[in-house]
Amino acid sequence: MKAIEITEPGKLRLIEKEMPAPGENEALLRVRFGGICGADVASYTGNQPFTTYPRIPGHEFSAEVVSLPEGAKGFRVGDVVTCNPYFNCGVCYACRRGLVNACHNNQTMGVQRDGAFQEYIAMPVERLIPGKGLPAETLALIEPFSISCHALSRAEVKAGDRLLIMGAGPIGLFALLRAKSMGARVLVADLLENRLALAAAYGAERTVNVKAEDLHEACAAFTGGDGFDVCVEACGAPETFLNCIEEAAHGANIILIGNGKRETTFVHSVLLKKELNVFGSRNAYTRDFETLIDLVAAGKADVMRMVSGVYDMENAAEAFEKLKYNDGTLAKLLIRFPEG
Repeated sequence: MKAIEITEPGKLRLIEKEMPAPGENEALLRVRFGGICGADVASYTGNQPFTTYPRIPGHEFSAEVVSLPEGAKGFRVGDVVTCNPYFNCGVCYACRRGLVNACHNNQTMGVQRDGAFQEYIAMPVERLIPGKGLPAETLALIEPFSISCHALSRAEVKAGDRLLIMGAGPIGLFALLRAKSMGARVLVADLLENRLALAAAYGAERTVNVKAEDLHEACAAFTGGDGFDVCVEACGAPETFLNCIEEAAHGANIILIGNGKRETTFVHSVLLKKELNVFGSRNAYTRDFETLIDLVAAGKADVMRMVSGVYDMENAAEAFEKLKYNDGTLAKLLIRFPEG
């Protein structure tokens, strides 16, 4: 079979490899569609600290069940599914407390272990998530949506809450989608007009280009000077974290999704003064996937509007190059795998 391999930073190629041999309690899956994550692009550019090479990327995907182990329940051959791609050890302190998304020894597909960008994969049946009739293209978008869903579950977002999202990349946009489904009023800030146009199309009541407008003045006008009930940091930059602290209301919740690489310096007394709650968010639970599949199936979130292009497996290198130089025009790119 064929697989997409990042041989070393900046070099991506199609390789031939043996078909996987499913182990005990594993299903054989034929991959249908895969979404290119920012982590995959970081692996491609050499900016992902947890990636070793060579590496098959991909943890956003849909697949068709080819075979199941004897006695497997809940699935049939031919079902189209997605999967939980975060492999946890089961024995660390986090796992023993049920915090499997924050496993000390986490291995995410496509990062610490080979991912789904190959024609066939073997997966533990317990990691399969029913697609409930959603198209394969749509199911490939559930994993990135689940990252934002899990993040917002860390705070109590209620109907009518005023919510600030710093960053209108795919994760920020998915956070917007989830917040709107919960009845929040949302302001989205970013540097790129193309991304802000997507945010407006997805229902943001207000967008702010921080290069052209004063963010604090815009936030004050939006909240009547009260500040935001929830602030979501989806960039991973020190500046945007500080923006969240400044624009948060007293007693507000701040959620960090963006994976930062630079130190942030501030006087922490402001957290005390405002009595702020600051939450980190990592990966997602299977229940987050299931919640979103139901939400999308009910027509309450149009994730396909996020797709900026679909590339056949043979043209994966072109897709990675486009995302490497993305000016904000592109949201999600999908890889289409052969139909068998």
